[in-house]
Amino acid sequence: MRLHPPQERQNFVAKKSPQPTAARTLGPIPDLERHLPSDWWRTLFTSLYLKTDGDVVENDQNTVKEVDLLIKATGLEPNDKVLDLCCGQGRHSLELAKRGFRNVTGVDRSRYLIRLARKRSKAAGFSVSFHEGDARKFSLPESSMHTVCMMGNSFGYFDRVSDDLVVLNAIKRVLVSGGTLAMDLVDGDWMKSHFEKRSWEWIDEDQFVARERSLASDGERLISREVVVHAERGIIADQFYGERLYSRKRIIELLTEAGFTGIRFHGTIEGESTRGQDLGMMANRIFLTATAPRKVAAAPRGILFPEVTVLLGDPSLPDAVKKDGQFNPEDLETIDKLKESLAELHGYSFKYVNHHNALLQELKNNPPKFVLNLCDEGYYNDPYMELHVPALLEVTGVPYTGAGPACLGLCYNKNLVRAVADSLDIPVPLETYFDPDDTAATLPSSFPALCKPNFGDASVGITKDAVVHNPDELVAYLKKLRDEFPGRPVLIQEYLTGPEYSVTIVGNPGMKCRVLPILEVDYSQLPKGLPPILGYESKWLPDSPYWTHIKHHQAKLEEDQKRRMGDYSMHLFERLGCQDYARFDYRADAHGTIKLLEANPNCGWCWDGKMNYMAGFAGMRYADLLREILEAAQTRIASERNLRKVTGKAQGMTGKPQNGNGKPESDRVAAAKGR
Repeated sequence: MRLHPPQERQNFVAKKSPQPTAARTLGPIPDLERHLPSDWWRTLFTSLYLKTDGDVVENDQNTVKEVDLLIKATGLEPNDKVLDLCCGQGRHSLELAKRGFRNVTGVDRSRYLIRLARKRSKAAGFSVSFHEGDARKFSLPESSMHTVCMMGNSFGYFDRVSDDLVVLNAIKRVLVSGGTLAMDLVDGDWMKSHFEKRSWEWIDEDQFVARERSLASDGERLISREVVVHAERGIIADQFYGERLYSRKRIIELLTEAGFTGIRFHGTIEGESTRGQDLGMMANRIFLTATAPRKVAAAPRGILFPEVTVLLGDPSLPDAVKKDGQFNPEDLETIDKLKESLAELHGYSFKYVNHHNALLQELKNNPPKFVLNLCDEGYYNDPYMELHVPALLEVTGVPYTGAGPACLGLCYNKNLVRAVADSLDIPVPLETYFDPDDTAATLPSSFPALCKPNFGDASVGITKDAVVHNPDELVAYLKKLRDEFPGRPVLIQEYLTGPEYSVTIVGNPGMKCRVLPILEVDYSQLPKGLPPILGYESKWLPDSPYWTHIKHHQAKLEEDQKRRMGDYSMHLFERLGCQDYARFDYRADAHGTIKLLEANPNCGWCWDGKMNYMAGFAGMRYADLLREILEAAQTRIASERNLRKVTGKAQGMTGKPQNGNGKPESDRVAAAKGR
């Protein structure tokens, strides 16, 4: 048969690359299943596979869409350890690396595809680790992965369902306790009634592929045949493959048999072809996630309080700080991610309390053994009453994480924090304190200036209009603040125009304590005309350009600058009375002098907040950060108890007054009793 007119054939010959070797064909056959090799997957995935299926599996649009869904469905974090099982040429692994995921491993049976993946990774400057291996028995340590993904319809290749079960058990072995499996696979029910029995398409200017398909005799697998033909050389390949058609019900049964729980479906993936032709098994796929079983292991030693009560803001109450004055879907998502990450911490059990109307009663009647205090909204969601939460805990004798009431009260007053910093020779912005009772004030002689409330956090009262450029704008914004926050003093500050940084300390001085890698705020993508500040819009308004265009990255600083900011932060941490964790924000002026903006004890703990970004720079996951905060608090409390025992013995020997429980009284209590 003549495939092309003579002139076209001459053009193809002039363009073609080295000639492929011709192969034999079986010709017409009545039963595809009879010719299917049991191990067809050993030889199919070669350079020819990337030719015949390249319109789908070498399609960047498909890869980006699939990785988007993978990240959304699993909540992947940049420092998660991810296994891309049956990774092929590494398209999903490399896309993850491109997006900043640092610990990605790819495993595939095809030596050709693994070598290609390594070559592409090296060319792109990524550090993805690619290995050749069988999906049923790959060599990775037990409990070494947080997430395993099987993308691109890579499940169900074997003759027997029992082999698929072996794959799932191998995945379960390498997943951490409660880790996540994510996979896409052909929708079996859909495919049984929609597969194309015959098709053919040109795969390039020289070659085309003819396909025929039929169901296996048991109706559970789809058998496919591909005959690849070269315009000059004739038959290149006559190959067969078969894939099991799992329905949603059947894959749930198999995953459950393997011990997975929490099986969730996340819609379907519809592949796209650059040739707009036969999609085959990639046309309509199920995407699902499942949770690996909890693994029994000895509880970590040294946990003082394994039973933890997590104290949160109250979603049933108004919250004036948040958008529309109430908890939003973003806030509830933050709490869900917190719970998921805390559930990973072996040796702890967690109870959640967020009903503030009954809080005092519960603390009195059933005091927790230990509290993870994440109620930065404040008691009754009132930021003025943030310090009341640890105060209640102290009154009821409950140990807790984070700063105490005195520290929170002090740091709520920005002017006092500035005075403390100034006393420590830490550079601070020039500032004017504007009392609400003042009928006149000294306006700054230079502009621009930043106008903000003296009391508060979460950038309340600091909007894009807070940066004022002349006296008229300043007076207008002062009036706005007076109207919105009556009776609240206002600060008029030197507006700093240089780079902005954040420093986080986790731990306590004199114990395990570290400064996380410094974060720099990236304003480069912010639309022109908007002042580069982290104001209210950036934290609470998802539809604001501040929310979508401000990014964060690890600061590139000289060592002396890092050391200086670390020292400033450690001095402030101690002087202000911070405990367990805190964040300090800085910004440089036009001359490069880095000055303190704010001190933030009990700083934002959410998964997408600054502190977790900095933990990520240090190679930590969100769960790792939460564990360090718990450990910091428990180590501190254990040290305080040991100190009391030692000083108690010494005080008992010197006749120090004792209370009714035989414990030494403080000097303040003794004085109050007239002693």
